[in-house]
Amino acid sequence: MTNIAPRFNWPHIGTDLDAHGYAVIPGLLKPDTCVMLAEAYDDESNFRNRVVMARHGYGRGEYKYFAYPLPEIVQTLRTNLYPPLAAIANRWNDTLHIEQQFPMDHASYLAQCHAAEQTRPTPLMLQYGAGDYNCLHQDLYGDEVFPIQATILLSRPDDDFSGGEFLLTEQRPRMQSRAEVVPLAQGDAVIFPVCQRPMMGTRGPYRVTMRHGVSKIRSGRRKTLGIIFHDAT
Repeated sequence: MTNIAPRFNWPHIGTDLDAHGYAVIPGLLKPDTCVMLAEAYDDESNFRNRVVMARHGYGRGEYKYFAYPLPEIVQTLRTNLYPPLAAIANRWNDTLHIEQQFPMDHASYLAQCHAAEQTRPTPLMLQYGAGDYNCLHQDLYGDEVFPIQATILLSRPDDDFSGGEFLLTEQRPRMQSRAEVVPLAQGDAVIFPVCQRPMMGTRGPYRVTMRHGVSKIRSGRRKTLGIIFHDAT
């Protein structure tokens, strides 16, 4: 897979993240690639761990974390999406007066994670059946956190499944939470904050807390690919 990042309007993606708390990249993956990834879910050699969500109170459904070495497609997505997202993350930290600046290549950032004893890969695949859902949450795996992540829908809405909308909530200081449904087609990616993002107020920038989840699947089966850029303890 070639470098996918230059194909997209990253200034527009950054503007959407600033204004709405998310950005959608239509058709990041082609349908045949989505099918290939979805079918790979049953090959246990790809994964290091399987989590049944109901056992932990996370919702219903299951997900599996990929093992190193990552499949080529997953590795390419992680490597190529990181640099433009790192530029946005560094701008966010400047806005919020956070000193940390992220390196502009993913290998250097992973070296930081591994130095902090976060060495386990975090890209994952999630599978939901009828009645399954994912509670609102944040994907935090240690002190080292890259503030932006991506989820790619591998299944076809209305054909493979119904329901199962991607959900985002934001909690602004001293205000009630705001929720948003993000419509996705097969192969679309949603880019969103892991836990916080900056917003501008009348007194300057402040932090907004974000969480994400998936509404109940009404029928069929829904599979997604999650690309998280920090590794886990």
